[in-house]
Amino acid sequence: MATILVVDDELGIRALLSEILSDEGHTIELAENATQARAVRDRMRPDLVLLDIWMPDVDGVTLLKEWGGAGLLTMPVIMMSGHGTIDTAVEATKFGAIAFLEKPITLQKLLRAVEQALVKTAPPRPAPAAPGLSSYVRPEPGVLPAAPVHAASLTSHLPAGNSNVLASEQSFELDRPLREARDAFEKSYFEFHLAKENGSMTRVAEKTGLERTHLYRKLKQLGVDLSRNKRGAGG
Repeated sequence: MATILVVDDELGIRALLSEILSDEGHTIELAENATQARAVRDRMRPDLVLLDIWMPDVDGVTLLKEWGGAGLLTMPVIMMSGHGTIDTAVEATKFGAIAFLEKPITLQKLLRAVEQALVKTAPPRPAPAAPGLSSYVRPEPGVLPAAPVHAASLTSHLPAGNSNVLASEQSFELDRPLREARDAFEKSYFEFHLAKENGSMTRVAEKTGLERTHLYRKLKQLGVDLSRNKRGAGG
């Protein structure tokens, strides 16, 4: 995981980005203006900076130029703006920014930009072998399997340390009311994705196509234990 500096004069933007990126496992440093951003940069070297363009004291492009001229642009910088133009984005790229995000920033665009920025600057390493998923056939939406589906067939595809997450659900018994069978399937479905994403509610919401608020309500309704899916003490 990375250390990310978020520079924005709007408290709401800082809080939102901090929550999302912390949920992804990153360490977040916050600054509301160029002065605070300089202090953080002097104290440490962040792995990535999300930098707002329009700030009251010194604008983001000016700070970007300053860092570049002083040889301090040793980390990738993603510019953000709610009033940006193509010319502004081109200028920022010319002075060292690697991407430009237009506000309001969508969850998918934010996570994709951060992931791409960190991949570009990460040292090369051998790609791990992809786990074999050919044995698992995803049922069509709204269609229950014709025979009991054993949870053990899913646990082999989970990250190390999470293989016990589905152990309590041995199989889906179809000889029972539809609602009970559906709830049992949905509970194991969400437990599987929570384990696969190391408890990241943001990532699970993105993968399952649900809003975070709706996802929380759904998990509570199904009786999913969130505490055992969180990373360490938080997540």
